[in-house]
Amino acid sequence: MAVDYTVIVVYLAGMLAMGWWGMRRARSKSEFLVAGRRLGPTMYSGTMAAIVLGGASTIGGVGLGYQYGLSGAWMVFTIGLGLLALSVFFSARIARLKVYTVSEMLDLRYGGRAGVISGVVMWAYTLMLAVTSTIAYATIFDVLFDMNRTLAIVLGGSIVVAYSTLGGMWSITLTDMVQFVVKTIGVLLLLLPIAVVKAGGFGEMRDALPTSYFDPLGIGGETIFTYVLIYTFGMLIGQDIWQRVFTARSDTTARWGGTVAGTYCLVYALAGAVIGTAAKVLYPDLANADDAFATIVKDELPMGVRGLVLAAALAAVMSTSSGALIACATVANNDIWSRLRGRTGAGGDHDEVRDNRAFILIMGLAVIGTAIALNNVVEALTVAYNLLVGGLLVPILGGLLWKRGTAQGALAAVTVGGLAVIGLMAGYGILANEPVYYGLLSSLAVYVAVSLATPATDEAVLAAWRERLAARAPEPAAVPVPAPR
Repeated sequence: MAVDYTVIVVYLAGMLAMGWWGMRRARSKSEFLVAGRRLGPTMYSGTMAAIVLGGASTIGGVGLGYQYGLSGAWMVFTIGLGLLALSVFFSARIARLKVYTVSEMLDLRYGGRAGVISGVVMWAYTLMLAVTSTIAYATIFDVLFDMNRTLAIVLGGSIVVAYSTLGGMWSITLTDMVQFVVKTIGVLLLLLPIAVVKAGGFGEMRDALPTSYFDPLGIGGETIFTYVLIYTFGMLIGQDIWQRVFTARSDTTARWGGTVAGTYCLVYALAGAVIGTAAKVLYPDLANADDAFATIVKDELPMGVRGLVLAAALAAVMSTSSGALIACATVANNDIWSRLRGRTGAGGDHDEVRDNRAFILIMGLAVIGTAIALNNVVEALTVAYNLLVGGLLVPILGGLLWKRGTAQGALAAVTVGGLAVIGLMAGYGILANEPVYYGLLSSLAVYVAVSLATPATDEAVLAAWRERLAARAPEPAAVPVPAPR
């Protein structure tokens, strides 16, 4: 294992070195939070693919392939569909807004009264997303070093917190590009063909497994519908995804670069399902389907290659973890803390970089502590996406698509949808489908009813909104927000 250990240690050291290099570039709020809005198509595509394809997509995607066969690709496939929809229909408009958070977009559209409540919901989502990625370190480091769970979470989480705190989005962008390359080589070019060959090829796999393993809808129509509702729509509105859109150099980059990344996700989805199917042939009696990835890597890959593929899994986890962490800190500082203090952008760029760096460190420690306390990755991820889709999908898409939507309708939709999801999860169970179904329907009903019952949004607000969408208005200077009384 010495060669494998060397590969992993070099990889982790490189992540920290890029964090240090990124610190030299992050001199302003724009550089620190959105990489100066300067990413071209290649870097944009790579980093976008890296953030959406995390540990759940890699380890979980292979696990679903082990459990259901080719139809196990649907979870990651719906993530790719969501990224494609975002890129084709919304990314250009989002990039032209020149904001830093989803809540700022809601303020622009509805007139400055939706920020704090939507910020709290988005903060909860990004926090839980970062937690689920951080928990996954335990699985990878256990395979690598037979390491204690808590120590594994602290080690992996500390590396991500370190490079994210140092250089912000520049560090995360650079590390994500490396992680994208490592994942492509490790999973698509090495593990996929080796797994298929070890399983005897597709003919042997078909003979060894039930026909349901090769049914594209074998996982079930209701499950696929739930994946679409949670992951496809979740891709449209998550702060972690939007913050990457804000890094695009132009709306053309956002549209075409995101389309390439979304297509890559579809290929990655199928690869994970095939690897899982091959693992089922090789190891038909695993106690836990999520162990399929680690087992096939540990037992079937040659020395050195094994280290690279495990580095690919680590890269998948780190890319999602760092993206969720900076999104969580950005929302906490810009949408919640600054508003509660009654100032937004009151200091200079240097002060704002310092403040955002401090928030990444604080949120990173909170994420590590929460990850140690929690055990179930699936439950944490389900809570995150249920809150996001049930609370924020309607007011965000309503603001982009429906002129008659009002601030009162948006606030009511966020509040009712979020509370409905929480209450229904308590009643039906966290993993039930009903919370997101009924939460989303209640949010939509309240949004439409309250918007129609209240005065239309001021025409001056809508005019400013249209100017920004058309890229005719400059990025505004930050305006102090009155302190709450």
